[in-house]
Amino acid sequence: MMTRVALALALIGVSVCGVVGLQLWPVPYRRFDYRPKTDPYCQAQYTFCPTGYADGSIPLMKDEDTIEIFRLQAPVWEFKYGDLLGHFKIMHDAIGFKSSLTGKNYTAEWYELFQLGNCTFPHLRPDVEEPFWCNQGAACFFEGIDDEHWRSYGTLVPVATISGSMFNQLAKWIKEDNNTGIYYETWTVKDSMAPNSTLWFDSYDCSKFVLRVYQKLSELGATFKKSIETKYTRLFLYSGEPVYLGNASTIFGPHGNKSLAAEIHKFYFPYRPHQSFKDLLLSILEIYGKSVLQKTFYLYYNFEYWYLPMKPPYITITYEEIPLPSR
Repeated sequence: MMTRVALALALIGVSVCGVVGLQLWPVPYRRFDYRPKTDPYCQAQYTFCPTGYADGSIPLMKDEDTIEIFRLQAPVWEFKYGDLLGHFKIMHDAIGFKSSLTGKNYTAEWYELFQLGNCTFPHLRPDVEEPFWCNQGAACFFEGIDDEHWRSYGTLVPVATISGSMFNQLAKWIKEDNNTGIYYETWTVKDSMAPNSTLWFDSYDCSKFVLRVYQKLSELGATFKKSIETKYTRLFLYSGEPVYLGNASTIFGPHGNKSLAAEIHKFYFPYRPHQSFKDLLLSILEIYGKSVLQKTFYLYYNFEYWYLPMKPPYITITYEEIPLPSR
């Protein structure tokens, strides 16, 4: 007997055979050979990396230099809302560096080119069937550490010390990592809240950049202080085993799946920006009905669409301890 999920997918013409049985979890984050130019349609409310180096370079340090590494964390949009989002443990992470020879400070962070909403949900353009995504993310490296920003409501603490030679190796790795990991992914998708439950999809955001940098530093020989608490914000969706639906060319367009395309378009419509207060209330009800009552979520990952059969508690925001690397 078909499950409700399989029946619903069959009714809109989605195959539920083959790929599910062969799928490895979590789905690996796809990397690319180079970073493409952004589409002019995508516009940021706040300029990405306004004081960073225009060519994306990172200054070289002298091999004999000593570089202090700092853990940086502050509430998201602290510059506009202060500690508001910090009360919900929605935090942004970055890394600071200080040269002992020059006394100069630097900050490295990875975040959305066009703000979080654009990375999480698409634009639905008039008379265009396919949703349009502005979901690139990138590394930003600039001189200086804004002490007030990080200390006011967050964290600015030293976690390790490395040589100038190790820093230069890290700088090369950051550039390679940035050019091959090009898009932001908000959601972590798991089977349940149990510690060992299956991870279907992992996020790719500011905190994951920090964790990758820490791991690379460990590989290069850095030793981290162990007495420092290192917690990170994660947004979870909870779902039964996801079902692969296809990419843009197989779902949308003249040879696509019309019924599935319409379902995906309808699903994303309540998440559109710039709604009136009345429309926003109606959209919240529609989102609740689709995700909780109908237990349906459509995830866009690796430029492909997946069906998530949602399950309680549906969505959570956690602030989890992930220890510093040990050698």
